[in-house]
Amino acid sequence: MARLLDWEDAHRNCRNILSGWPPELRGVKPSGCPHTAWQLLEHLRICQWDILEFSRDPNHVSPEFPAGYWPPDEAPSDDAAWAASIARLHDDMEQMKRLVVDPDVDLFASIPHGQGQTILREAVLVADHNSYHLGQLLLLRRLVGDWPRTD
Repeated sequence: MARLLDWEDAHRNCRNILSGWPPELRGVKPSGCPHTAWQLLEHLRICQWDILEFSRDPNHVSPEFPAGYWPPDEAPSDDAAWAASIARLHDDMEQMKRLVVDPDVDLFASIPHGQGQTILREAVLVADHNSYHLGQLLLLRRLVGDWPRTD
């Protein structure tokens, strides 16, 4: 189950897609694209964090939907903000992976403070949601001319 969260057998993984993104392209929104790389990165981070916290904290309060799941700015304030967002995204992914391999966690049991959700469902949700938006990031990177690979 943990491998599902960041494998790259069928596609590029998060580290690969986000690595080396030029600062001047992080806030670019090509014609016809609804989001910038920064907006997609922050959306990924916020959603993954929310799912992780819901999975393990009965007192967690989710952001307001939908505004709370998207950053207000099209570009990061600086390189440090970009790097911090990526670091938090990776850290939360590692925490989710630890949660799903914890022998004390029943992946199929309903989360007590939920409405029938299970840890398995939440982990699959993270994998599915991340895959969708990482695909958008890869396409965006190609559209701004910064994806040299031929795949």
